[in-house]
Amino acid sequence: MSGKNSWPELVGANGEEAATVIERENRNVNAIVLKDGTPVTGDFRCDRVWVWVNDYGVVIRTPRVG
Repeated sequence: MSGKNSWPELVGANGEEAATVIERENRNVNAIVLKDGTPVTGDFRCDRVWVWVNDYGVVIRTPRVG
């Protein structure tokens, strides 16, 4: 896989803006913004990035491919 696979610099950013940055920096992934606690599938996918946000839409953990 080419492109970035982790975005620690986006913790604290707006989730939607972070998703835009992620998809711009790695065109092979789809960034999906989710509220913390949302149930998700446990499979690993190299074309997906979960962007976990709090109630205010702020990224709360490092987005990474998977």
